[in-house]
Amino acid sequence: MSLVRVTDSLRASGQAVVVDFDATVLGQIVLFVVLLLILKPVLFDPMLKLFEEREKRILGAKLQARKLDEGAVGALTKYESSMQQARTAGNAERDKLRAEGTKTENEILAKVRATTTQTLDDGRKRLAEELLSVRASLKADAKGLAKELAGRVLGRQVQE
Repeated sequence: MSLVRVTDSLRASGQAVVVDFDATVLGQIVLFVVLLLILKPVLFDPMLKLFEEREKRILGAKLQARKLDEGAVGALTKYESSMQQARTAGNAERDKLRAEGTKTENEILAKVRATTTQTLDDGRKRLAEELLSVRASLKADAKGLAKELAGRVLGRQVQE
């Protein structure tokens, strides 16, 4: 029986496979060690250094980003406090200007009211004077006008 048939029959029966160790296994181990010794300084060490350098840069960038974030938070806090002070000063100035405007408005309205009152009083006084003048004039002309009106109504001249 050949080795292939024995192996096939063992596989079919579910038993373990026979592995044959010979000089090629030792050759492969020697080749692996030689390749390891050659590739370690040529490939593996530079790759590990590259990975290490990349990790350092990542950590450095994270640290720098944290510092920038802290600086940004400080700047934002400073900005917000400055804005609050400016708002407070602006509100105070606005209230001051509003009070001055109200005061000026009240003064102007008082002057206008006084002027208007004076103008109305002067107008009433003139109207009263003109009324008296017109009444006196009408009284003087009333007899003549009544005579003329009666003459027109009656169609003839009326005598006093």
